[in-house]
Amino acid sequence: MIQKEEKPAVTILIQPFKDVTPESLETVAEGIRNVYPNVKVLEPIDFPENTYYQERNRYRADSIIKFLSKRTKSGFVTIGLTSKDISASRGKIKDFGIMGLGYRPGKACVASKFRLSKKNQDEQFFKIAIHELGHTQGLPHCPEKKCFMRDAEGKNPTDEETDFCRKCKFFLKNKNWKFNLI
Repeated sequence: MIQKEEKPAVTILIQPFKDVTPESLETVAEGIRNVYPNVKVLEPIDFPENTYYQERNRYRADSIIKFLSKRTKSGFVTIGLTSKDISASRGKIKDFGIMGLGYRPGKACVASKFRLSKKNQDEQFFKIAIHELGHTQGLPHCPEKKCFMRDAEGKNPTDEETDFCRKCKFFLKNKNWKFNLI
């Protein structure tokens, strides 16, 4: 009988930019550790100059991801965390403000707390982060209203989200995610 060799679980690197408060960083890191224990928090860094979009006083999410991806070795996924406004091109809109961006699949993603409501802001920040990490693993948007992978559709539905749905959890477990809370 051939035994299926289990690949080691990926390590999630949390890369805060210098604008993120220690409290926000801790809430997001703790939240991620609750669903995925293999996490390392890196020292805060400055934004690379080429990510700033002066016309709208925003940072380009695609440029941030490109920067983080270059620094991310095999076996790791990096999530950048910021409180600055970030944007991406969306259809004909060159500079659409967003809460986060992650490619499917990808080595890096970014989450911002700029567009989140003041109430429950750090909890919402965690939900944006875990959503973008889900994309890096290959998850698409989910139709389940309470799932972290739900499409925001230009709004902020994070207060309604409670966990990954069964289908999304199953997908992530097959990607060697080691859920603590199953």
